[in-house]
Amino acid sequence: MSRVLTAAVLIPAVTYVAIWGHFYLFLAVLAAVALLCFREYCAIVAAHGIIPPGPVGYAAGLAVLLVPEHGLLLATIVALAALALAMRSPELSRALPRAAALTFGVLYVFGAWKAGIGLRAIGPYWLFFALTLSWVGDTAAYVAGIAAGRHKLAPRLSPAKSWEGSIASLAVSVIYAWLYFAWLIPDAPFWQVLLLAALGNVAGQAGDLAESAMKRGASLKDSGNSLPGHGGWLDRTDSTLFALPTIYAAVLLLMRQPG
Repeated sequence: MSRVLTAAVLIPAVTYVAIWGHFYLFLAVLAAVALLCFREYCAIVAAHGIIPPGPVGYAAGLAVLLVPEHGLLLATIVALAALALAMRSPELSRALPRAAALTFGVLYVFGAWKAGIGLRAIGPYWLFFALTLSWVGDTAAYVAGIAAGRHKLAPRLSPAKSWEGSIASLAVSVIYAWLYFAWLIPDAPFWQVLLLAALGNVAGQAGDLAESAMKRGASLKDSGNSLPGHGGWLDRTDSTLFALPTIYAAVLLLMRQPG
C-alpha cells in the first residue's frame, strides 16, 4: 500500500512540473532530486569503504547540471579537480578510488539529469515520455515477474528480476510509446518511435541492474528509505538515469536524419 500511495503523490507532482511547471520551478525540482540522489550515492560510496565526494561533489554536480554550455569542459574540470583533491587522502592508495567516485558520481547523477533539461527544451512531452517510459517499463517488469517470472535475469545482481519480466518490460514499453506518440507527438515517424522505446527501455533496465550492483557490492538492500515502498530516490530513478541521456542522444541524432 505504501508503494501505491507514494506513486499517487509523485506521479501528479512530476507530471505538473515536467509539462506545465515554470522553467525555474522545473530547474529547482530537478536540482533537488539530483541532490537527493547524489546524497544516497555518497552513502553507497562510503559503504564501499571509499571516502565519499562531500560538498565538492555537490557543488560540482550543480555546476554540471545548471551551467547551460560547455558541459564537456565542465566535466573535464571536475575530473581534474577530483584527482587534485584526492591527493589529500591520508592513504595515497585511496586517492584514485576517491577521485573516481567523485567524477563518476557527478556524471552519473547530475549529468544524467541534465539530459532532462535538454529534452524539455525540445518539448515538455519529450521529457515526459522519457520519464514515463521508465515507470511503465518498471511496472510491467514487476507485475510480469511476479506472475510468470521463472528464469533469473541476473541472479548475482538482483535475484528477483527475471527474463520474463524483462521481455514484458520491453514489449509494454514499445506499445506504450506507440500510443503515447500517436496521441501527443503524432508527427514522429513510426520507426523512430519504436527505436526510442527500445533504446530507452534497454538502457533503463541496464540502469536498474547497475544500481543493484553498486548496492550489492556495498551490502545494501536500498539506497535509502525516504520513499515508502520504493526505498530511496536513487532506487526510484535508477532506470531513468540511464534512459534520459540515451533517449536525448537518440532524439538529437534522429532529428538530423530525414523523416
